Amino acid sequence: MCKLTARWASVVVLAGMLLSSKAMANDVDDLHWMSGCWALDRQEHGSGENWMQLAGGLMLGVSRVVSNGETVAFEYLRIVTDDGSIALIASPSGQSTTRFELVSMREHEVVFENTNHDFPQRIRYRLEGNGRLIADIFGNINGVARTTSLPMTRTECVNSIGEN
Repeated sequence: MCKLTARWASVVVLAGMLLSSKAMANDVDDLHWMSGCWALDRQEHGSGENWMQLAGGLMLGVSRVVSNGETVAFEYLRIVTDDGSIALIASPSGQSTTRFELVSMREHEVVFENTNHDFPQRIRYRLEGNGRLIADIFGNINGVARTTSLPMTRTECVNSIGEN
């Protein structure tokens, strides 16, 4: 009887471990709140980020900053899943591509990090209660800690010729 009880206890512990690891596992599907079109607050019209909905294990994004009627910065973004991990891959303004690994994910917040990158080393997206998306970038430049917050407001997505 004691061996049977010990065996059932092992099964219960193992099942609990499997369930808890599944519940704790991050899923790129949980980032659905990022999808859509976002206008950068206090920036010229046309500045912002657009995130496509997840499809095929991939979210695609693009950002643009416009100043004095000219695009001064742009970035192609991907959130990918491979080998059981999630990463943000950024290709800013024609520079080399950089991979940022997922370090934390909560209901409306996700953080990616690459400590070997020049700047930024950490990128956080968070959705505030008022429906605004905030992109925070953190890092060091010449040994000085820097943080930049980019607040965005959800906007209507339009196609390339300006029609809905």
